[in-house]
Amino acid sequence: MPDLATSLSSCHPERSEGPASETTPHLSSRPNPEQAKRHEAAGERPLSSPARTLNEASFTPNPERSRRELERAALWLFAAATLLVLTATIATAQSVKLTEDKSHRRVDITVDGKPFTSYLWPDLSDPKALKKPVLYPLIDSDGVTVTRGYPLQPRPNERVDHPHHAGLWFNYGNANGFDFWNNSDAIPAANVEKMGTVIPDEIVSAKSGKKGDLIATSHWTTGKGTRILDETAHYVFSANKGVRTIDLLITLKALEDVTFNDDKEGLLGMRVASWLESPEEKSGTFMDANGVPTNTKAASPDATGVYLTSEGIEGPKVWATRGRWCILSGHNPANHTDTIAVIDNPKNPGYPTYWHARGYGLFAANPLGRSIFDPKQQPFKLSIAKGNSITFRYRIEIFDHTVDAATMNHEADAFAAEYK
Repeated sequence: MPDLATSLSSCHPERSEGPASETTPHLSSRPNPEQAKRHEAAGERPLSSPARTLNEASFTPNPERSRRELERAALWLFAAATLLVLTATIATAQSVKLTEDKSHRRVDITVDGKPFTSYLWPDLSDPKALKKPVLYPLIDSDGVTVTRGYPLQPRPNERVDHPHHAGLWFNYGNANGFDFWNNSDAIPAANVEKMGTVIPDEIVSAKSGKKGDLIATSHWTTGKGTRILDETAHYVFSANKGVRTIDLLITLKALEDVTFNDDKEGLLGMRVASWLESPEEKSGTFMDANGVPTNTKAASPDATGVYLTSEGIEGPKVWATRGRWCILSGHNPANHTDTIAVIDNPKNPGYPTYWHARGYGLFAANPLGRSIFDPKQQPFKLSIAKGNSITFRYRIEIFDHTVDAATMNHEADAFAAEYK
């Protein structure tokens, strides 16, 4: 059997005892005397010199190459981070489906097959019908309804005041002297001509996807039968883990000169479930713009709601103050927490809005009232000349948890940037 040295020699010819080739660098770190003499005679450093065994160029600093390599690494890191963010967004974004049902005068909005809300428009041949289109009910990601049932679906032990407070709506208490806000079947016949109705026209489009997109048109008609405004309502519905969002863009086109007079009854409103009322609420009588009183009782037994604005104002003191956002947080009898947020937009008239937020459950943003909320201020009047238009932009978010001021400031910044 050959010895180990013989075996290695046969596997690696370059390690044989014969002379090394002059054209092939020797892998040994020991210099070859004959080669060394020839290189020295030629004025060269021997290739077998330890200093040349390693590639000197690879250890020579090259600032330009280092910079390029760092830039390349930074680009790869940025691309990887962007991919992670996009992947997370795709993973949490949920599918929104809009289903139009004209025979029942509704468009149902679902998120991953679960109810979110419905766009309802009234059949005005029914004297008991609502006098405006509404979104009703509003349901969070866990299936909890955050809006009052009355007058559409009354529930036991909830307030039955203000029958015009249904779901989420948009109208005003004094447009050219007519009250669109308070109109309902409870209005005495003598006052009907003083009221106004938002009459639905058509569903222009209803699209499903990662965001649901609904466009509907209506017109504002006075109690005397005069059509004064055309309305285009654009709703964008979306959802991510723990939050559902409604962006509402309302464009009003004046069919005659229209003035929105300073009034507390407006503009974007919702009526919340009894457990989101304020536990500090007291009984009282509230007058509308026509002097019609409405009595409310003390807080509901399950009331836990607390308002907070962007200015740090909290609880009942929020009413008649201004801010770019307002939230209402509370928990239901099953101890499930929700937070409803309304965000104003810098492009809206009267920004930042006044909050017409009542402890009994009315949560409204009203940028068109001023002296009605602060008697020291001059009355605010918004006029739209015939043929001109104006657009209002709001975001409504329903969180299935509490949120802090820092989160809301971020949300408000994002909304302002999205709809400039």
